[in-house]
Amino acid sequence: MTVARSCFTHDEQKAFEPAEKIGIVACVNPNGQPHVSLITSIMAPRPNQITLGEFCRGLSKQYIQQAPDIAFLIMTMDRRLWRGRARWTHLRREGPEFQHYNDIPMFRYNTYFGINTVHYLDLVETTEATPLPMASIVASALLTRLGKGAAATGDPQRILKPFAEGLFNQMGSLKFISYIGADGVPEIVPVVQCQAADSRRLAFAPLAFGRELRRISTGTEVAVFCLTMGMEDVLIRGTFRGFKHHRMISLGTVDIEWVYNSMPPAHGQIYPEVPLEPVIEF
Repeated sequence: MTVARSCFTHDEQKAFEPAEKIGIVACVNPNGQPHVSLITSIMAPRPNQITLGEFCRGLSKQYIQQAPDIAFLIMTMDRRLWRGRARWTHLRREGPEFQHYNDIPMFRYNTYFGINTVHYLDLVETTEATPLPMASIVASALLTRLGKGAAATGDPQRILKPFAEGLFNQMGSLKFISYIGADGVPEIVPVVQCQAADSRRLAFAPLAFGRELRRISTGTEVAVFCLTMGMEDVLIRGTFRGFKHHRMISLGTVDIEWVYNSMPPAHGQIYPEVPLEPVIEF
């Protein structure tokens, strides 16, 4: 990341106000594993504070109350990126931020849900805005596409469903990799070039964000979040297998071990498959 600072500028606070942006939050689950969520309601009401508006109950809001140190990434529609860290402090179900969220058309006129809770986090550090490096991302994506076939596992038993595999292989989808740093706080790195080598393994060339990607040690447990601009998304967790040459192309690979559907209204684990249980209480 670029040099960090401890507060947002007024212009940055205004830039985060629109609901039309990408907000990614990485936290730590009770097992010490990385967990990543899309939270487009992320805002900065004060220079040293961010808020998260909760409109449906997923795992991330529960996790950040148990392990308050999180990493975040914000990307505005003009492809500017901010990354940083924050620490959860409290929540409220009333007040000026609560009212502001529910005055936003996306939530005010939503038939099914509005913002029901606002989570407050103290800003620890943030980067300056940086542009998404499209030239190196495109080059990395093309190299990944050329080499990923040689990185496939060859195992015909599926982990990713065809729909999720297709999301990873869309050239326009966004991907972000997260892992737990040495200090116990998550790190987030854009890895837009990441694709599915097959249903059991992801692959990516390191031309874009290569310095940060190469800091991930072989054997590290990582989470990779994939998102399309149609707000379709999937989260996987697995083991980073390091960088090796496939068809003379250096590729990092992740063996998939867990898959989670984070799209509302039915969040839930997809793999390993959870057996269906009958409803006996209403």
